[in-house]
Amino acid sequence: MLSLKVLSILILILLLVTLSTAQNPPQSGEAQEFPVLLQQPITAGKTPLGTKVQAKLTIATLVNGKVIPRNAVLAGEVVESVPKTKKDPSRLSVRIDSATWKDGSMPLKLFMQPWYYPSVVQSGEDLQYGPPDAANRNWNYGQGEYPNPNSPGYKPFPGTDSNKDQGVPNATNSVTSKHRVPMKDVEVQHGQQDAVILVSKRSTFKLDRLTTYVFAASDLPLAK
Repeated sequence: MLSLKVLSILILILLLVTLSTAQNPPQSGEAQEFPVLLQQPITAGKTPLGTKVQAKLTIATLVNGKVIPRNAVLAGEVVESVPKTKKDPSRLSVRIDSATWKDGSMPLKLFMQPWYYPSVVQSGEDLQYGPPDAANRNWNYGQGEYPNPNSPGYKPFPGTDSNKDQGVPNATNSVTSKHRVPMKDVEVQHGQQDAVILVSKRSTFKLDRLTTYVFAASDLPLAK
């Protein structure tokens, strides 16, 4: 039978382990993603190395037991920026180093991933998801006219002749999808200090301020 002293020690150890687990919850094997809106456009080759970048977090994210709130400012820099040429592909790498918000801050080490959250064209009860194809958007990694007038989901805005006699406006509304999709024709390479480098043989990377891009500390799984 255990003595009272030994039992007390065991109880103390158990309490310490419980508190440690609560403060630092175990991390799952899946990489944690950070969906963000860039605060400035980035064009590979035109935006030089070392350019400071800022982005706003679009979803509150729990990191090691601490919540980084929505709209927290994520700061970092461009660490690789190469345009596409006839012989060589475009290369882009953007690193996030920190997050700051009203009541706190946190160091981070995140890299842009080959994923984004597409826009959803909403018209009444109809939803039209907008992946990067010619039918939905003039796609160039976030740039182009949207919604595309040639898209099946496109509806004229109020005031056009087609809506005159209907009595109810037939407008479209663009919102962000809840599911990320991969960038088309983009490969991932890894550089020094675990850098994630996006490579495109198709076109030069052009990132805008209207698309929700994805950052993470390591490669994200193929499906969410």
